[in-house]
Amino acid sequence: MAFNTFFRVSSYAMVACGALALAVSEGLSAMLAAVFAIVIVIAWKLEGTKWQLPERVGLVVVLLSLPLFYLDWKFLSGGGASEKVGVSALGHLILFLSAVKLLQVKADRDWVFLYLISFFEVLLAAGLSLSPLFLLTLSLYTLSALSTILAFEIRKARRSVKVAETRLLVAPDSTLFRRLRKRSLHSREGEARRLPLVAFSLMLLIFGFALPLFLVMPRTGANALARTGEGRTGFVGFSDSVTLGDVGRLQQSDQLVMRVRVEDPQADGNRKLRWRGVALDFYNGRGWQRTGDRYALERLNNERGFFQLGTTEDLQRLTTQTFYVEPIDTPVLFAAPRVVALQGAIPYLTRDSEGALATRPHYQERISYKVYSDTEEPDEDSLRRTTTGNARFYPATIARHLQLPNKIDPRIERLASEIITNAGALNQYDAARAIEERLQHDFGYTLELKSKGTDPLADFLFNVREGHCEYFSTAMAVMLRTQGIPARVVNGFQRGDYNEAAGIYTVTQREAHSWVEVYFPEANMWATFDPTPLAGRPVSARTGIKGWFSKYAEALEMLWIQYVVGYDSQEQRSLAKSFSNRFSDFRSWIASKFESLKKTLSGWFSWMSVENEDGSVSYTRIILLILFSILAAFGLVLLIKRMRRLGFWQIFRRRQVEDERGSAVEFYERMIKALAARGLQRSSGETPLEFASATGMPDALKITHAYNRVRFGDQKLSVNESAQIEEWLRKMEGKDGDK
Repeated sequence: MAFNTFFRVSSYAMVACGALALAVSEGLSAMLAAVFAIVIVIAWKLEGTKWQLPERVGLVVVLLSLPLFYLDWKFLSGGGASEKVGVSALGHLILFLSAVKLLQVKADRDWVFLYLISFFEVLLAAGLSLSPLFLLTLSLYTLSALSTILAFEIRKARRSVKVAETRLLVAPDSTLFRRLRKRSLHSREGEARRLPLVAFSLMLLIFGFALPLFLVMPRTGANALARTGEGRTGFVGFSDSVTLGDVGRLQQSDQLVMRVRVEDPQADGNRKLRWRGVALDFYNGRGWQRTGDRYALERLNNERGFFQLGTTEDLQRLTTQTFYVEPIDTPVLFAAPRVVALQGAIPYLTRDSEGALATRPHYQERISYKVYSDTEEPDEDSLRRTTTGNARFYPATIARHLQLPNKIDPRIERLASEIITNAGALNQYDAARAIEERLQHDFGYTLELKSKGTDPLADFLFNVREGHCEYFSTAMAVMLRTQGIPARVVNGFQRGDYNEAAGIYTVTQREAHSWVEVYFPEANMWATFDPTPLAGRPVSARTGIKGWFSKYAEALEMLWIQYVVGYDSQEQRSLAKSFSNRFSDFRSWIASKFESLKKTLSGWFSWMSVENEDGSVSYTRIILLILFSILAAFGLVLLIKRMRRLGFWQIFRRRQVEDERGSAVEFYERMIKALAARGLQRSSGETPLEFASATGMPDALKITHAYNRVRFGDQKLSVNESAQIEEWLRKMEGKDGDK
């Protein structure tokens, strides 16, 4: 590839990568990006032809683009107010300017203008995109930009070099001159081939220096709670008032809600993990309400972002979860039940009387936080100590979980009593298990809202006998309350799909779930029950090539979110701790290897001892040691001689090969020395041919011609020629008797 062609290719690639970055970040529509790609192809075809726009015409078109930019802005604003109107109009403007500059005759300043526009496009894309695809486009842009800048500077430098006349040893029309010219052209082509490699090496160097700085530099403010555009609205099921059917509507979407990383994800206890959201205590016959307004919210503030909410008897019982929550229109913070502590870059934390956690709204922001939960379930024996059928006095905070509507179908209480009696349950735990199992096995699961009428719960239990998780949890909670057992409904999410490539659980709206918590006074804790049939708790699996690709794409996205989007001081400390642990492991590994080497050398030295175990002298070992010492000394002498002859670094070359130029210098210098011994000295102003002619020796003239061919003509001597030159040199040196 010619250098000028390479310069054009690199420049066009830089402009295209800038537009690609803007398209990937959704700053440009796909149609507009395709149109610009066509403009790039047309501009390439017109490059250097008469059909390119003159520079003045291009300038006029650029000036006319300013009012067009205003009209475009007004047109986009007419479709409705949106935050992206300004970004879209600005994207249209810079793309239009790039197209005009590409189509016109370009001087150096026009190329620089195109480069600056492409750089601005990348900056604009960086503010719009949170996708790891932006990193790919940024890498492509960096590579093409480095290559373009290098080529641009070389191109300018070449034009500034003046051609100077030079005295040559050969005529300009000679074969030797043409060969030298050919070698120069090859050198330029090689230069064009080396530039991409140089640019790629510089890019690796830049990223190599930038990555440690990025990881080390301190962060301020929130953990990169970057804006992601429109937030997700209509996220029902996590407010103070929830109607039966809300969670069922939420379950009909595969929209991503959050990703959760759990330490030791293969632990058996993680199979039962759920992400608790809100707990609801008041049932009005058609839905649930949270009566938190009657009970003071606990608001916690901590400048370090660490909120301690409880204690645990054993640290081994703690399950650590890291949440990466998408923009949703609920301030609820999800976590595994019985939260002990929460850590995150959030301004404050609130906790209601039901244990639900919340912070400020984040409907346009991703948030990340870490939770430590005591997920140890109480043992069944301790829960069975609470008997049924005994009237109990509960404090107000617990008694409200026995509330029932004024008008409730009496069949619900009779059904609950019948289930408990038939199961022979004599304690509160067995009664709850009996109702749970009855609902799981005798009722069907569906997302269709079939239960209707003024009492949807009675319609579900006695007519339809099918529903989704809300109906099952409501039925169990209400039936337990009719038996004097405190219970509440909890809305949250199931564990989600585990991605082993990323080490995370992916939670979508389809995993929205509702279950029951029952209070046990003897243990003074709430225990979890889930009456929904297994069909309502599906476990999705990604298989095949598509599933494999999606898992690794998600793993890449998680790395981007964790170490770029959500990277904060907390992640810095975690990463530093990880590096410290790995360095400690590496140091231990090195120490073990040194210890092993020490034992091996010790065995060798003991074997090399001249004495046997019985104290007798081993003459075989003495001979071997002497031979080894002689070989080592001989090798050392050869190494020193080679180093003195070739230099220190040359001794590490695998093979010393002298090219034909080196041979030419050697045999010509032998001739000069031989002639000097005869009193024939070459003056500083004589050329090799002039000196050879002045000697009057045909052999000297022949050797000089061979020297010029090899030294300046890039030719090689044949075996016969080398032998002939050796014969001539021996005659000059008097080794064949010819003085």
